[in-house]
Amino acid sequence: MTRPRIGLALGSGSARGWAHIGVIDALAEAGIEPDIVSGTSIGALVGAAHVAGQLPALQQWAKAATWREIVGLLDVRLSGGGLIDGRQIVAFLQALGIDGPIEGYARKYAAVATDLVTGREVWLQSGPIHDVVRASIAMPGIISPARIGEQWLVDGGLSNPVPVSVCRALGADVIIAVNLNGDLMGRRFAGEAALSPGDERAAVPGELLDRMLRHLPEPVREQAMQMLPRLLPRGPSAPGYFDVIFNSINIMQDQITRTRLAGEPPHVMLVPRLRDIGLLEFTRAGETIAEGRACVEQALPMLRRYI
Repeated sequence: MTRPRIGLALGSGSARGWAHIGVIDALAEAGIEPDIVSGTSIGALVGAAHVAGQLPALQQWAKAATWREIVGLLDVRLSGGGLIDGRQIVAFLQALGIDGPIEGYARKYAAVATDLVTGREVWLQSGPIHDVVRASIAMPGIISPARIGEQWLVDGGLSNPVPVSVCRALGADVIIAVNLNGDLMGRRFAGEAALSPGDERAAVPGELLDRMLRHLPEPVREQAMQMLPRLLPRGPSAPGYFDVIFNSINIMQDQITRTRLAGEPPHVMLVPRLRDIGLLEFTRAGETIAEGRACVEQALPMLRRYI
């Protein structure tokens, strides 16, 4: 008997996407290797690293990254449809070796993006893999849209947060899906966690705001500095600017995910417990990856039933 063709659908979730690394590692240790990988947003990025054979390099970087390295990827500008241009992210992917044509890889791969004009999902299955990842991660209001061909594309999480349908269309017999946002609703605004002095890995430094502000004319910069404490409050009493944006995205993606998965369920659904990981907490890769591994270990009996 030939084994079934395995599809791996990696969902969106920003910093929580490091859990995908743990999922892929744990599946490999259990002898489960996907033939088809589809990804949305951060799922597209981690999936691309796996398909390109660069997942160990990405994992090493993620575990060691401080906020200085994270901020170094943010080429901030205040025009062009987003706070971040995205060129530094593309350069980062290329430096890791995630830069070949999709057609040249052994595994089938597709990244999901959303057409900014029509609102339809777009499956990106050809061309340089770093370009399609750049399109899939273009979170509205944060990373500027990407242009591929005649289309302006934004984050695939707007249309297909967990791309089970893509794996099925590409020929998967058994589909394993990873939903990073399954336990987020009800997460409270708790302000910033208490940090130990000099904990560079945990705190977002003022350098990020400095980079944003330096692009503004002097009079506007002064006004912005007066407004920032209101936009980004530190106390638990009210949500800040990014709280509103990211929780709104959480709500939207949760609703879309529930609807899509009701009509297109995978064979095995993995839901890592990531409620305490914020969308921008990229420096918590170690614990996020560990939760991805734990999620697979708990699901092994069901996985073995199908594979």
